[in-house]
Amino acid sequence: MARTATRGRRRKSSAKSKGRGHGGALPWLFAGVVAVGSIALYDNWKSVRPILASRAPDTAAITAAIKADSPKAAVAKSAPRQAIASQPQRPVPPEAVPVPAAQPVKLSSTATSPAGPQNARAAFGYCGQGEHMNCVGDGGIFWYKGEKILVADMVVPDVGAARCEGERRIGFAAKSRLLKFLNAGPFIMNAAGKPASSGAPHVISRGGRSLGTQLITEGLARKPGAAGGWCA
Repeated sequence: MARTATRGRRRKSSAKSKGRGHGGALPWLFAGVVAVGSIALYDNWKSVRPILASRAPDTAAITAAIKADSPKAAVAKSAPRQAIASQPQRPVPPEAVPVPAAQPVKLSSTATSPAGPQNARAAFGYCGQGEHMNCVGDGGIFWYKGEKILVADMVVPDVGAARCEGERRIGFAAKSRLLKFLNAGPFIMNAAGKPASSGAPHVISRGGRSLGTQLITEGLARKPGAAGGWCA
């Protein structure tokens, strides 16, 4: 029994020693293979080098390809900006220009009278401080429809510049006679010259006889250019 136990122990210890011997030999075996491979590679380096070079990646070609692709990317990025910049701007319509309303034209007192005879009729009064439309200024001047009319075929005294009482009295009488004539009914106005600051010259008549001839006959007026004065 003692021998059998001793033999069992010897078998176990021998098995352990064999395992330990195999485990310790593996690193040495690997190192030997590496050493042999290195020596073989060194001896055959000239024939192996072309094979390795053919399988290695071409770094120069890769770099060139990257550089060639980079401008395309830059152009692709800048294309949208150029497209946006090249878009035409819409024209802005001009603002509406205000047009001033037409203003009525007021005829001045020196407006040109019709060339032919003009039939006239209105209710006249003496001119005052307001607007002169149909009124008598003195013995030889009146306004008809806002136009200043000068009786062209006679001369009467100016009441405002009278040098004596007789001249002033004749001037008032001529003024009163003119007002009466104009309100007596329709009369004819014939233009006798161009309008001036003194008025538009006309020959005033009714029934074929002029107002100037009547006042000269009555001693209230004189012919234009006649000599003499109004004061005695």
